[in-house]
Amino acid sequence: MKRITLLLFISVVFVTNLFAWGAQGHRIVAAVAYDNLTCKARHHVDKVLGTRGIIYYSTWPDDIKSDTIYPTSGDWHYQDLDANMSDSALIATLTDYPTKGGNLFRVTDSLINVLQHDNTQQDALKFIVHLVADRFCPMHIAHMDDHGGNRVKMKWFGQNTNLHSVWDAKIIEYNKYSYSEYATYLEDTFGDEKKEIKKLSREDELRYNYQLVDSIYQYHQTWSGNTYHYAYHWSYLMNRQLYMAGIKLAVLLNSLY
Repeated sequence: MKRITLLLFISVVFVTNLFAWGAQGHRIVAAVAYDNLTCKARHHVDKVLGTRGIIYYSTWPDDIKSDTIYPTSGDWHYQDLDANMSDSALIATLTDYPTKGGNLFRVTDSLINVLQHDNTQQDALKFIVHLVADRFCPMHIAHMDDHGGNRVKMKWFGQNTNLHSVWDAKIIEYNKYSYSEYATYLEDTFGDEKKEIKKLSREDELRYNYQLVDSIYQYHQTWSGNTYHYAYHWSYLMNRQLYMAGIKLAVLLNSLY
């Protein structure tokens, strides 16, 4: 298997143990994407990773964090941002990559460049499937001062946890679908929005996701602690994030293959 050489400079930094969306969420996003690939793109990605491989390998970048194969990859999964950024400062992070708080934007662009030159690179494809999903996980573009919600403590049905973990996995787990059932549900629920989601620019995606993050923090400040209400209040928007991630991943892969 060929290892990828990223066309970027990445420094070794302290990395909090982060897992965006959790295994279930990443499989859901990849399943939505797979269902929306063109026949040509599906044929090629299956050739690179095996039939439905983008689903089965969607968690691989998390699985290897304890390995030495990509020792600096931990901070590729998130881009913590300052609170209350101006629109111009926010959008600038897509090209003038921040020097702290993660490398999600920088690495995603570098991986796309790798695949544009050689779309048979297995590891690059595995990473791009995963990291595009991470870009839509709210706590992976959350506030720098609390490490993307990791320092915001809360209880979930009586168990100690934090805001980051709730958005990574716990709301998804609460709905108790298999990843394939979940993907079908999302396509049935949000399918009417597909054309508009496809048209979204990267700038609009970031604006929307950043505003969602602000809404999550604001809600948390006045939240009563009722877990049932939290799950009820946020499930729709969380599900929409999963669907948007799947559609935008499909758009990218269709352009690369």
